Amino acid sequence: MFWPMLAIALGFLGIAVLGVLGIKVFVEAQRLGRQVTDTTERINRASEDLERAATRLAATGDGLR
Repeated sequence: MFWPMLAIALGFLGIAVLGVLGIKVFVEAQRLGRQVTDTTERINRASEDLERAATRLAATGDGLR
C-alpha cells in the first residue's frame, strides 16, 4: 500500500511543479511582450525624429557636400 500512495503523491507533486513553472513562464512571456512593445514605441519615436531631422536638413539644402 505504501508504493502506490508514494507514486500518487509524487505524481501530484510533479503536476504541481509543472503548474508553478507554467505560471512563471506565462508571467515572463507577458513581461517580455511589454518590453517589446515599449522598445517598438521607442524605435518608432526615434525614427520619426530622424525623419524630421532629415527633412529639415534637406530643406536647408546643406546636404552632404
